[in-house]
Amino acid sequence: MVKEFISQLPPDKLSPFAKHPYRVREDAVMDELTESIRVHGVLSPLLARPKGEGYELVSGHRRRLAAQKLGLPTVPVLVREMTDDEAVILMVDSNLQRENLLPSEKAFAYKMKLEAIKRQGARNDLTSPKISAKLRSDDEIGQQMGVSGDTVRNYISLTNLVPELM
Repeated sequence: MVKEFISQLPPDKLSPFAKHPYRVREDAVMDELTESIRVHGVLSPLLARPKGEGYELVSGHRRRLAAQKLGLPTVPVLVREMTDDEAVILMVDSNLQRENLLPSEKAFAYKMKLEAIKRQGARNDLTSPKISAKLRSDDEIGQQMGVSGDTVRNYISLTNLVPELM
């Protein structure tokens, strides 16, 4: 059973997710989100997990920034106990469907998810898909995201580029 609860928390008390691969851009889309939150409030709770004395934000970094810009005293947060790997998988899954992601953001997100799946013991990449009906972990990620396993592998290979090329 997953331990979770919804709470109203100050946005400043939510620390960003460690190694968050997505940039929170202050652009026209952020302006639209901020205006929407100003008019309607935060409609979807942010997702966080207990971390030390506070909370680590897993999903909702853009909503958090918009709330901070508006000076909101609290935001709705779904607080859920989860392991590091569970948090990585949820963080990646909740953000990969977004538009306007940079290829480098997708690359690091796919890599983080693949590593988390492997650490969880859900490895199924030990058998070649050509020999067996079993899928490799990167093929499974591709299926979940609506792309091929080759596409996932190609994105992940971008993480090996020197920063100037990235």
